[in-house]
Amino acid sequence: MAVRTEPFLRSVSLWGIDAKASWDGAVLAESNQTIALEGNQYSAPDSIKGEYRKPSDTHTVCPWKGTASIEDVVVNGKRNADAAWYYPAPSPAAKEIKDYVGFWNGVQVEA
Repeated sequence: MAVRTEPFLRSVSLWGIDAKASWDGAVLAESNQTIALEGNQYSAPDSIKGEYRKPSDTHTVCPWKGTASIEDVVVNGKRNADAAWYYPAPSPAAKEIKDYVGFWNGVQVEA
């Protein structure tokens, strides 16, 4: 386990733990390459099942991580709006989470 602390980065824990994200009976991501940050589990980009990801026009800005791109999760035609997010170009302090995906809004994340 490696814990990295930057001036604005409270702590990023990098270790290989198994994590699974699911919603409405579908597994959205499974990964042993995750980053735990501020109570969220971010899954490695290659662990995300792309068929459930749909673009959203929503973006949010974190003062120290940067601008997040938000996505909808769609399973069997049912849409969970703005349920996933990632940082395509995070700030230098948050570079470890580039393209890693976090979930919320009813998505169950088990780690």
